[in-house]
Amino acid sequence: MKARLIQQLENKYLKADIPDFSPGDTIRVHVRITERGGGSERVRLQPFEGVVIAKAGAGITESVTVRRVTYGVGVERTFPVHAPIVDSIELIRRGRVRRAKLYYLRGRSGRASRIKERAEKVRPAKPEPIEEAPVELAIAETSAPVEADGAQEQPVTPVEEAPAEDTDTNEDA
Repeated sequence: MKARLIQQLENKYLKADIPDFSPGDTIRVHVRITERGGGSERVRLQPFEGVVIAKAGAGITESVTVRRVTYGVGVERTFPVHAPIVDSIELIRRGRVRRAKLYYLRGRSGRASRIKERAEKVRPAKPEPIEEAPVELAIAETSAPVEADGAQEQPVTPVEEAPAEDTDTNEDA
């Protein structure tokens, strides 16, 4: 009973627009940064793009560790997925790996740290439903208006083309 009540409370705070990603995928996390100065607050979004090297937790406690190499220095950040500071997460590309934790990438650099791309398409976070137009409306839109002034179409006469001449001047037989 108590666990079910806690689960219902946590479900209220889960974000719905998080794409399905796994370790090896490249994602871009947009983080809200609040800058304070001069008596005013300014909120801006700072993107952090890198390879997912670990996922931990479930539900509202889910977190993801993202690694990128900038100017030869490896930078890792751990983000709580459903926290208010995480504005959005974009899936950039899918990676093909056979491990759940990619900590071995820490010791590699350059070509050794490359990850093969998975051959499936990137799907949006939530597919939008397709609405179909009613049949009567679709027929009315596709039918062409008929001219009432009695204008007749002129028949199109085909143009005859002359056979192509042989322009080969190099005749060595």
